[in-house]
Amino acid sequence: MDLRNRTITVGELLDNPKSRAVFQRRFGKFLRHPLVGAARTLTLAQLAEMAAVYLPQKTIQDTIRELESL
Repeated sequence: MDLRNRTITVGELLDNPKSRAVFQRRFGKFLRHPLVGAARTLTLAQLAEMAAVYLPQKTIQDTIRELESL
């Protein structure tokens, strides 16, 4: 999948069934959080930066690699 140098938005990723499945499998409980709707306008780079507070860097990088391989 073309992540456009990580400028693809969270909304675009969630609207795509394949990338949504990656997020669902890896972060299912987080997808039910009320802020997910507000995060739809964030870029993948912005999301990765924010997620670094809560998730190990390896998890973030593995997820990005998996999205790139779609």
